[in-house]
Amino acid sequence: MFKKQAHFTRHTNDQPVETNVGDRFPLTIKRLGINGEGIGYYKRKICFVPHALPGEIVVTEVTEANSRFLRGKIHTIRQASASRVEPRDSYADDVGGFELEHLAYPEQLKFKRDLVEQSLEKFKPRGYQHYKIRQTIGMDEPFEYRNKAQFQVRMIDGHVAAGLFKTGSHELVDLPTCAVQMPVTMKVMRQMVAIIEALEIPIYDEDQHSGIIKTLVVRVSRGTGEVQLTIITNSPKLPRKRELLAQIAEQLPEVTSVMQNINKGETPLIWGDQTVHLAGKDAITETIGDLDFRLSARAFLQLNPFQTEVLYDETAKALNLKTTENLVDAYAGIGTIGLSFARGAKQVRGMEVIEEAVADANFNAQQNDIHNASYEVGTAEELLPQWINDGFSVDALVVDPPRAGLEPELIDSILFARPAKFVYVSCNPSTLARDLVDLTEEYQVEYMQPVDMMPQTPKCEVVVKLVRR
Repeated sequence: MFKKQAHFTRHTNDQPVETNVGDRFPLTIKRLGINGEGIGYYKRKICFVPHALPGEIVVTEVTEANSRFLRGKIHTIRQASASRVEPRDSYADDVGGFELEHLAYPEQLKFKRDLVEQSLEKFKPRGYQHYKIRQTIGMDEPFEYRNKAQFQVRMIDGHVAAGLFKTGSHELVDLPTCAVQMPVTMKVMRQMVAIIEALEIPIYDEDQHSGIIKTLVVRVSRGTGEVQLTIITNSPKLPRKRELLAQIAEQLPEVTSVMQNINKGETPLIWGDQTVHLAGKDAITETIGDLDFRLSARAFLQLNPFQTEVLYDETAKALNLKTTENLVDAYAGIGTIGLSFARGAKQVRGMEVIEEAVADANFNAQQNDIHNASYEVGTAEELLPQWINDGFSVDALVVDPPRAGLEPELIDSILFARPAKFVYVSCNPSTLARDLVDLTEEYQVEYMQPVDMMPQTPKCEVVVKLVRR
């Protein structure tokens, strides 16, 4: 895997050091950065090296050099970490989603707690030195957990290929296996590749902006075993659709829902605005706790169903709701958080910007016989002030925003409403720490509980209990 060691030119300390792409030097790795890359210092300049681990001495080859930092890749490992393990996926070094597969799992859990500390140190919210950060809650078996995957589809050497792009590029890596996906996901994807190739359905060509099939999205329900397949296309037209659907029905009986999403032309977005029902059901059902949830194609759900109940249990403990209290569920998705707590609350109101998800959330309330929860289309920063002005008492608030964190307008609304109970569920410790700078004007952090929802990656979920000052 690694090449023979290179020779180096030594520089005296009083000489300026010019570092160019292709240069090699030994580097001691001090810690892991927020993206899981190793961090060391060459002549006092920070250097980021993917797949290098703390305590290792690696010969680094420079891939990017500027006045502020260096990026490099491992040329040789001179001294390996005792925590280094063999990745299960041979392409773990090439694509995202496997960034920490080479690090022993107990050390991954320690790193994720350290990641929270790094973020707090960077943004320095009020009193951060005294925050109680608990040990990360991990999984007994940290593989085969992901319930959804989005596989890009392209032609490679005259054959249909599906997988992920190499990091920082649009060069596709064909994935025959994937250790973090549920096995049925890979079965469906690989069989779809064979069906599409046999039927000679045109594949999207980025250079020519032509062809039809761009992406295959496979989502699995852990609770029911149902599989939803969404074919994302460059056009509403789907050649040989009848034969395609017949082959799916014959060869992939576990697929109970087939959808088409139209996303025309060149765009960084995977999903387009229009989704069409092709075959089977128009949604699948997932079970969380004792509740059933309808999942339409674009609706958000946590990617790790095994840890979702753990995450929600920790959120429930932090909220400690009473039946006399109203709960607002911001960034509600299909209502999984709010509905999980509704039977212990007076009333639950939630909001979400994706219309189909709001429809799912209200349907989920009805099918679970929950009558004290309702969901509306709109942003939290728009709807929360409206509800307060209409006389709705916000006793408790839970926010579970995307990686970008809270909008400034929502932070202003929270500081105005000042709910007595407030829990922030974050999937990005960096934006969490940034948001805490303003939130701690009115709240103090009682504790932070990291939960590992994404083993083998540097991503970390954190449940934060905030108490009004």
